[in-house]
Amino acid sequence: MTRKKSFSDRLADWLPRLVMAPSLLVILVGVYLFIAWTGWISLSSSRMVPQYDFVGLEQYYRLWATPRWHTAVANLFIFSALFLAVTIGVGLVMAILLDQNIRAEGALRAVYLYPMALSFIVTGTAWKWILNPDLGIQKVVNGLGWESFVFNWITQPKFAIYTIVIAAVWQSSGFAMAIFLAGLRGIDNSVIKAAQIEGATLPRIYASIIVPMLRPAFLSVTVLLSYIAIKNFDLVLAMTNGGPGNATEVPSTFMFSATFRRNQMGVGAASAMMMLMTVAAIIIPYLYSELKESRDGQ
Repeated sequence: MTRKKSFSDRLADWLPRLVMAPSLLVILVGVYLFIAWTGWISLSSSRMVPQYDFVGLEQYYRLWATPRWHTAVANLFIFSALFLAVTIGVGLVMAILLDQNIRAEGALRAVYLYPMALSFIVTGTAWKWILNPDLGIQKVVNGLGWESFVFNWITQPKFAIYTIVIAAVWQSSGFAMAIFLAGLRGIDNSVIKAAQIEGATLPRIYASIIVPMLRPAFLSVTVLLSYIAIKNFDLVLAMTNGGPGNATEVPSTFMFSATFRRNQMGVGAASAMMMLMTVAAIIIPYLYSELKESRDGQ
């Protein structure tokens, strides 16, 4: 015969749900409800104000017929490819160097991680000053006597997107380093000792044994940095505001400009849904692989 639960027992069972209910409600309304609303607006004829009619994929046709959107997508591919490659490379090298049990490791780790504590607005403003030909690197070098030195990429349409990459790499490399370092510290030292007994050099050990064992860390870093790259908005806004011209336009700045500056709410919503689908295409396979590995490991 089962004992009937007392009020205190029932309260203990429901208390976690009651505590989590406000947060879940905020997420439901503030995230998923507005995602659904944005999706509906992207299928409407909305311009300056929302309209709740249905025009099918008309806004998406208008979106892909806009040259600025093509520029934004091309810039996203350039930025993402360089950002991921350089950040992962720099982060991995820094993690390997810190893994050698050097002195002041804690201080160096804090220094490497410090940029990640800054907002992208602060980073963008600082790098805007650093790269400004009249204030930053070029002026300092010219003042030292090298008057022929020119570094004005931030004012050149062909090179401005690369200045965004420089600032983003500076901010995110420490984050990648921390993940790789955690992965390195999780590898059994006996693997390295066994390879050394066989006569393998330390660079060969890292290249052939250690780095391939960091596959989960590489996957995590790639997914997280891809998400940062796709939603990149405030860094571009602070550094170049999408300029010169629209040379550094990315999907997020295009969405903002279309919605709030050009009164094309439907097109802006369509661009937002395209960004959401891109993020989902990255996150969903990652989550599936993680869940699959956890089920296989049980």
